[in-house]
Amino acid sequence: MSRIEEALRKAASRRESPLDQEAEHAPASEEINNQKPAAPGLPAGRFDSLLNVDPIKIDNLMLATSRDEKTEVVEEYNKLRSAVIALTKGEEFSNTLMVTSTVSEEGKSMTALNLAISLAKEHDHTVLLVDTDLRRPSIHRFLGLKPEVGLVHCLRDNLPIEKALIKTGIGKLVVLPAGESVRDPVDMLSSNRLKEIIRELKERYAERYVIFDTPPALPFADAGVLAANMDATLFVVREGRAQREELLKALAEFKDHNLLGVIYNDARTFFKKHDYYYY
Repeated sequence: MSRIEEALRKAASRRESPLDQEAEHAPASEEINNQKPAAPGLPAGRFDSLLNVDPIKIDNLMLATSRDEKTEVVEEYNKLRSAVIALTKGEEFSNTLMVTSTVSEEGKSMTALNLAISLAKEHDHTVLLVDTDLRRPSIHRFLGLKPEVGLVHCLRDNLPIEKALIKTGIGKLVVLPAGESVRDPVDMLSSNRLKEIIRELKERYAERYVIFDTPPALPFADAGVLAANMDATLFVVREGRAQREELLKALAEFKDHNLLGVIYNDARTFFKKHDYYYY
């Protein structure tokens, strides 16, 4: 190699960001270090080694964003993605988002999953989806996963977070499953350990979204406890499911927790055109 070629190569190398150089030279299974010291039991680097994998096979038809199809449902989730990006990026990036609902069966977990996948398949965003619905965890089930450990083990047994992360190969999506169900997880969710984990995920992965799926707000205290540690909350409302009074009561609990918006789910809209009704 001539001196000119060598100089050009070195110049190009210097222009690469330190993160790019790390990703190029570090083995896939090696933990990548960061200048910022890691909290005890938490990963010291990024998700790079978790991303270069074959995508998992998803059979659930409700996860429309996981398929490379341009359907109306996918477009609606892409609109939601654009709205979330616009509302969370400003002088300070609100990257920790909580998804909840008034009562059960309003589609909050499915919404959290489809939003996370839509964000993860967009070029600029890496996403960590955390299942904090410890009463009825479902993220792993919708994805067809059978995790042996998860968030519960990180909280109860001090398992390092990186031991529980699951690579999906779907865009840049990484999942932290619940691991197992807990009958009464309020103490666990209000613990200093979880606060440390949320703070560490926010600061360590400051340029990526961390989305938390939570239990419904009205029957349980879990969502209210978690909201105090989040940058913003997304509220899912399924048409015909919760009563108006219940919805207003639940929303009132989040008025001081940066309620980002309400997602109206499973809506039926009829309009008349040429004497025909369209669904």
